[in-house]
Amino acid sequence: MTKEKLALEIIGRLKEEYPDAGCTLDYDQAWKLLVSVRLAAQCTDARVNVVVEDLYDKYPDVDALAEAEAEDIEKIVRPCGLGKSKARDISACMKILKEKYGGKVPKDFDALLKLPGVGRKSANLIMGDVFQEPAIVTDTHCIRLVNRMGLVDGIKEPKKVEMALWKIIPPEEGSDFCHRLVYHGRDVCTARTKPYCDTCCLRDICAKNGVE
Repeated sequence: MTKEKLALEIIGRLKEEYPDAGCTLDYDQAWKLLVSVRLAAQCTDARVNVVVEDLYDKYPDVDALAEAEAEDIEKIVRPCGLGKSKARDISACMKILKEKYGGKVPKDFDALLKLPGVGRKSANLIMGDVFQEPAIVTDTHCIRLVNRMGLVDGIKEPKKVEMALWKIIPPEEGSDFCHRLVYHGRDVCTARTKPYCDTCCLRDICAKNGVE
């Protein structure tokens, strides 16, 4: 089976398994997703979702957060880990949104990459979830699973994985596919325990099981 055919089969099966899969970070405005995805580095989405409630209670919009001192932001986001650097990036990012983009998140991948603390993973998440543009989010679940499944061959560097997937994943499927990988990676193809291959909807086509 070619990688292209394997990708389509995996996409189809994961759609059936996780029909309603979406972003696991809570947000109702684009700038909030920008904040949350920065906080999610080396932290669970569940914890981020709790922490940002306090953050938004005190700073309810871009202007308020842009005017806040980084030290005050840090006091709230510290439970997410790396509080100092995350607070500094959030502060700087909100200032740019306020001063350069009228408080809006730019609908441009390259512009997003220029924002403090925003890398390719975050930019793709914003493009896919907020703007419904083609996107591939290579988080740890994605990288682990596509290697196990045989969609990529021993590639661990996020950008290289992203580039490899762009060649075999239909653009309109990329964003939802990556969300479903998160669900599958948490529930079945886990990192910290032995994968539950016996209950996996992909067990007969997964490279990990020796299927070519």
